[in-house]
Amino acid sequence: MKILRLMALPAVALCALLTAPAFAQAFTVTDVAGREVSFDKPIERVILGEGRMLYSVAPITGGDPFEKIVAWRNDLWTTDVNGFEAYVTKFPKGKDLPFLGNLTDGTLQTETVVALDPDVMLLPIGNKTAADEMKLEAMLDGVGVKIVYIDFREHILDNTEPSLKILGQIFGEEARAEEVATFWREQLARVTDVIAAANPDRPDVFMYRAAGLVECCGTFGPDNFGLMVDLAGGHNLGSDFLPGYTGSINPEQVIASNPDIVVATGSNWTNSENAKDYVNVGPTAAASADLSKAALLALVEAPAFTGSKALADLDVHAIWHQFYTSPYQFVAVQQLAKWFHPELFADLDPDATFREFHEKFLPVDYQPGYWVSLGDGQ
Repeated sequence: MKILRLMALPAVALCALLTAPAFAQAFTVTDVAGREVSFDKPIERVILGEGRMLYSVAPITGGDPFEKIVAWRNDLWTTDVNGFEAYVTKFPKGKDLPFLGNLTDGTLQTETVVALDPDVMLLPIGNKTAADEMKLEAMLDGVGVKIVYIDFREHILDNTEPSLKILGQIFGEEARAEEVATFWREQLARVTDVIAAANPDRPDVFMYRAAGLVECCGTFGPDNFGLMVDLAGGHNLGSDFLPGYTGSINPEQVIASNPDIVVATGSNWTNSENAKDYVNVGPTAAASADLSKAALLALVEAPAFTGSKALADLDVHAIWHQFYTSPYQFVAVQQLAKWFHPELFADLDPDATFREFHEKFLPVDYQPGYWVSLGDGQ
């Protein structure tokens, strides 16, 4: 009988056999900070230290992205209410989850984190300095809560694929994470391979960060949207002045740089404090394209752009700000490439690319409206 054969095993072998399933469930994640974080069982309770992480969790889980989430920061609600509504309408649980404060501005209450009893708290890599200063890792580790850092913002080429695979481990969807990463690579290559082969002249591009939400002239350095400009075959003017991925330059410098193309980033910032004069682009924004164009025109009539080649040629565009903190950068790179080099990318359809991504990986329907142009650059 099976029981007798089991009893006949040596004690050491029997112990190993009985504990094997438990060990098989244990796993270790190496996060983008290079930290090894070990878990002794599958993860059931997750806190999103940034609400916009939902955009990276959703393609990994495929189904209900809130299934294991017990709390999240409120930044998706404040920075992209259209996207927020799309998800909580389909998955009402999301609307009932508690909002947490921001680690970097001191509004995160660690007592609340502990009370929620999570297995892991996902944080953007940009929060690590603040977390180290307040010794958050040791504090939470003492009550059995792990911190894992991911990044879709600061170093997009280095960290997007690793972050997707980390989420695959966290949510028990490693094969699906690999599929998403493969799609990401292949869609980027549809632009970068062409640019490498053609080596076209690069237009001077000014990326106007969060246009209208903050004073002129926020922009991007050599990563994030600045790197997306480079991948798409442009010359990012912000990289000439900023060492980091984001910062500001004065309007006089924009005038002196005389950009060939201006691309503003926009979103539905209705719930952001002091939000006004921004360009509403993103999911569902196609229905209000005329209003978005009018807002964009008003923004580039500011002194920083007066007399610029971009404005004279109406080579002025707006694109969804949230491409800068999600694994959807390949869509932005494709659309930027069409604006910069329309003759090279006449057959490329970024709208169709993003629709395909939704159909393959996302649990919400595709709703166009992620960019708008003053001229004919749609």
